[in-house]
Amino acid sequence: MISSLTDSVLVTFIVFCRIGGCLMFVPGYSSVNVPAQIRLFIALVTTFALTPILMTILKPLTENAAPLTLALLIGSESLIGIVIGLGGRVFFLALQTMATVMANAIGLSSIPGTPVADTDPAPTIVPLIMASVTTLFFMTDQHWQVLRGLMNSYDVWQPGNRLGGSMALDQLVGHLSEAFVLTLRIASPFIVYSIMVNLAAGLINKLTPTIPVYFVSVPFVLFGGFMLLYLTSDELLTQFTLGVSSWLAE
Repeated sequence: MISSLTDSVLVTFIVFCRIGGCLMFVPGYSSVNVPAQIRLFIALVTTFALTPILMTILKPLTENAAPLTLALLIGSESLIGIVIGLGGRVFFLALQTMATVMANAIGLSSIPGTPVADTDPAPTIVPLIMASVTTLFFMTDQHWQVLRGLMNSYDVWQPGNRLGGSMALDQLVGHLSEAFVLTLRIASPFIVYSIMVNLAAGLINKLTPTIPVYFVSVPFVLFGGFMLLYLTSDELLTQFTLGVSSWLAE
């Protein structure tokens, strides 16, 4: 009886390792605005819901297992959860980087904004975009897709099979490449706008060197940047949401 109870507790903890590792880094749940107690509660509820389903898979791995074997199993499950969570996190980090590039392109880099999903202040446009995509992440039920993906991950990465460092690195590099291609495509109108504006300002400054073209052009650059953001915001949010959905569908 005691041995069976010990095995059940070990199985529950091993399931918690993968789920907890994922929720530490996955978008939405890992935000600094979500209290640690809420994240722990979600991880525990998900663990208790999945443990009865996974009991038949994990229990043979914990019965009469050596301490070193259990330690390796716990480490492997935690690493798998972290890889899954980081796979989605890199999309949001890439968008945050490109949103900073967009802010520089329209002349907002020197105006700090209120941090929303991070602890450090960023240009005003960055918290606006990040808050919008995080809200859409929950409104489109993608947070439920994360939990469903955790359950399906046991079919892809079966417990007991070690996740090699090269395999985890390949996964992260692939997601990082996909994320930056997606966000670069989203930010490309602002990059083109910045090149055209700076080229025009430089040409005018050459023609009329006595006029402070830079200071005169700042309001017009900001106005054009805001208009570009207004015209492309729907497509920006849609493309990013579809990109995250494609990752969740993998």
